[in-house]
Amino acid sequence: MRESWRWYGPLDRISLGDVAQTGASGIVTALHEIPYGEVWPRDTIAKRKADVMAAGFDWVVVESLPIHERIKRNDGDLSELFANYRQSMANLAAEGISTICYNFMPLLDWTRTDLAAPVSRGGTCLRFSAPKMAALELFMLGRGAARDDYPADVITAAELWFQSSSDDDRAGLMQSVMAGLPGAYERYDADRLKAALTLYEGIDRASLRAHYKRFLQEIIPAAEDLGMRFCVHPDDPPRDILGLPRIVSNAEDIAWILDAVDSPANGLTLCAGSLGANPVNDVPAIARRFASKIRFAHLRNVRKEADGSFEEAAHLAGDTDMVDLIAALLAEQARRQATGDPEWEIPFRPDHGHELLDDAARNTHPGYPLIGRMRGLAELRGVIAGLSYGQKAATEATVGDEKLATMA
Repeated sequence: MRESWRWYGPLDRISLGDVAQTGASGIVTALHEIPYGEVWPRDTIAKRKADVMAAGFDWVVVESLPIHERIKRNDGDLSELFANYRQSMANLAAEGISTICYNFMPLLDWTRTDLAAPVSRGGTCLRFSAPKMAALELFMLGRGAARDDYPADVITAAELWFQSSSDDDRAGLMQSVMAGLPGAYERYDADRLKAALTLYEGIDRASLRAHYKRFLQEIIPAAEDLGMRFCVHPDDPPRDILGLPRIVSNAEDIAWILDAVDSPANGLTLCAGSLGANPVNDVPAIARRFASKIRFAHLRNVRKEADGSFEEAAHLAGDTDMVDLIAALLAEQARRQATGDPEWEIPFRPDHGHELLDDAARNTHPGYPLIGRMRGLAELRGVIAGLSYGQKAATEATVGDEKLATMA
């Protein structure tokens, strides 16, 4: 598996020199400074690639080439947006970059209510509090329909939090929810978020699926022609929020997406944390079911709570059996390698680490500290090394037994 690291380019407070000291060899990045819907110029891509290579890395995955909200809403004449998207793909392919991670989450990217929740032995983590999210929806945005989306005890806790919260608490909650948006774009306040939500009125799960299928039909044939691989990132959290449907949240959703346009170019980013936040998901089983379609992996862990809340755990300490998951990915790599697949290696990156030691002083993008992710990478590296040694020993033992049987 290819050790990789997400780097936000010129926006990142972690330098490529810092990343080099983690031991990672691949960089996962994007042109976050370019507004959604505009073409990524080839010369800008080439410059970013040159910066990455000059520091001793390969640019292994684009994360992500964002999808304009109008495409998600199927809003008006989309021909220019689709043409721009395909041109950006062509420009990436021309620079030898062939794997694109993307998501189809309406309006928001990953969503958390707390960016610095305390961890028991020190440090902080990202957290999603169901009561705080309910408070935002019900009492800050006035979305009365949200009462149907939360259990009664969560609504009671939400009202208690709201009544005891200060203006600063509420502003902090809004800032946390907005923090998942990548790049240097302006975030919404409550009024602007309410206005943005009105643009999705009438778009339910079935219609959003239809819009997504149109996107795939417009883009995947071009990806095939260019020799590219697209891999969708699951929803985070894997549940409807703000009245917006989430349609990449479980195995059934993934199967629908991969069947919607059946192509080697239509694949999956296996995000252990996003899928792991849904109680119905067996993440290692999902990895085995869709193994041949996995082109990229995000390895992180979460600890779930009964009310729908969850928080980021240490990489080997959450609800998902990370060792079993990595074993599934290594088995798929071995299968690909045995069949002569030139793209046998699966790039992965440690995701959403805890802020540890002096991480907080760096003020990095939330969820992307240096030391916390380096700890995660070291832990994952150890698991991979141990499992790989076991695979090698088992193979050598089998070969030895076969030779003995032949001699006998």
